[in-house]
Amino acid sequence: MTEKTVALILGGGVGSRLYPLTMERSKPAVPIAGKYRLIDIPISNCLNSDIRKMVVLTMYNSASLNKHIKNTYHFDMFSSGFVDIMAAEQTATSKDWFQGTADAVRQTIPRLANVDYEFVLILSGDQLYNMDFEGLLEYHLKQKADVTVATIPVIEKEATAFGIMKVNAEGMIDDFVEKPNIDEVGKWKSVLPEEYTNEGKHYLASMGIYVFSKVVLDELFDAQSGANDFGKEIIPFAVESDRYRVTSFPYDGYWADIGNISSFHEANLRLTGYLPEFHLYGNQKKLYTHARMLAPSKFFGTQITHGLISDGCICHGKEISRCVIGIRSRIGKDTIMRDSIVMGNDYYQTVDDLAQLPDNELLGIGNNCFIQNAILDKNVRIGHNVHIKGGAGLEDIETDTYCIKEGIIIVKKGAFIKDNTKIGLI
Repeated sequence: MTEKTVALILGGGVGSRLYPLTMERSKPAVPIAGKYRLIDIPISNCLNSDIRKMVVLTMYNSASLNKHIKNTYHFDMFSSGFVDIMAAEQTATSKDWFQGTADAVRQTIPRLANVDYEFVLILSGDQLYNMDFEGLLEYHLKQKADVTVATIPVIEKEATAFGIMKVNAEGMIDDFVEKPNIDEVGKWKSVLPEEYTNEGKHYLASMGIYVFSKVVLDELFDAQSGANDFGKEIIPFAVESDRYRVTSFPYDGYWADIGNISSFHEANLRLTGYLPEFHLYGNQKKLYTHARMLAPSKFFGTQITHGLISDGCICHGKEISRCVIGIRSRIGKDTIMRDSIVMGNDYYQTVDDLAQLPDNELLGIGNNCFIQNAILDKNVRIGHNVHIKGGAGLEDIETDTYCIKEGIIIVKKGAFIKDNTKIGLI
């Protein structure tokens, strides 16, 4: 089935909940786990599942995403595989930007006229998970389904943020609601195995991962010509119709929806654990990204506790505790880093730069700094004796150089924080 499948990866909208990380880039281009980008997750899952036809749908700030994909994913001339980028554009039939997930796919389908496929796999570009899509497609075929929705058990508090469904004993979806209110969510409990109910998980949530048979997708678009969203319109219509078989594919692995700053921060820091749920060190299901050919990282007297350290770093710091350190990061003497993400640098400064610039204006983090509960975007310059500490109770604010959101301090891309600056909790 995989050779007859095309994967459409949704690049998302403005990405306001991940601002300022999306100020100059699209959501799928946001760096994660030190050396990757979010778009590498769905593409790697496709490659590991032997799916070789992929299209990334973008609309906002797509320049860095385009460059990353162009530099990373190449197929040889004997392969029919591709990773293409299709941006929203005005045509004779549509003058609008993508109006939603379904509208993005609807506008893209005509551009696939020369692609040989029978199934459409729709994925999100801002999730962290590892799924066997080949198994998902086989399940779709086994169930003789027209539409398959990948689902995951969630607790009541989380259910209000997702599409929630009731599934019968045969795995067919009998009813579907998008983001129910907290006062009515109790009506949407499903019968789930005891291993989930013991954790308070009584609801089946849509993961935003769908399989459509090509013919069915065309029919649904014709029947719902004004529908813009899969979760709010297309899926409920298909479930309510007697014409289509809509099934649930149960997924029991790790899955994180990188929807806001706090979920992004926590998903990254959980990767520093001894045996994190999202495994980066397998021999088979690899996570692919751009090969940069950087030198190994080196450290000088640094105490590292639960650190995920990328290539090309130079660290003189005193302590790194539960941190993700991105490529080409530089950390100065006696600096303490805790519960933070450093996205690193896009380049090394030259010997002339190092000689001519004041050492507090060099790329990276200066001496005697304390940084906790923070995200430092690419190419920042942190001076000496800088104190940055996020935490609960901090008011959301934005300045020219940093934001505070959900108690986390985000230093903007390319920002310069001067010596002796204090941000957040003191």
